[in-house]
Amino acid sequence: MYGRASRAVEAFTPPVTLIRGSATLRTRVVTLPAGAVYTLGSVLGEITATKKHPLAASAAADGSQTPKLVLAQNVDATSADVQAIAYESGDFVKEKLIFGAGHTADSAREQLRALNITYG
Repeated sequence: MYGRASRAVEAFTPPVTLIRGSATLRTRVVTLPAGAVYTLGSVLGEITATKKHPLAASAAADGSQTPKLVLAQNVDATSADVQAIAYESGDFVKEKLIFGAGHTADSAREQLRALNITYG
């Protein structure tokens, strides 16, 4: 009367685990400037004049040299500015964070900690 159900089983790829611990996560919508592909976990700065959020690079002189946010999704902004979700607070897996040129987990730690972004 009852038959066995069968289905094809596909290979399972677990999601990237970016979030660590139980710290409060706060997010907001940001604008990523055109010309790049941004990866989940990218550490973003903020350009003072435009309020856009590129990958924070220490050599920048437009305000984006200061790490401020962690990108919450993969985004392709190669041809146009794109709005995306970024974390403005939380506890993250250090190895999953992507730092821009001139920044490391150690060099950005205190700046991000002051914004309630921690990692380990």
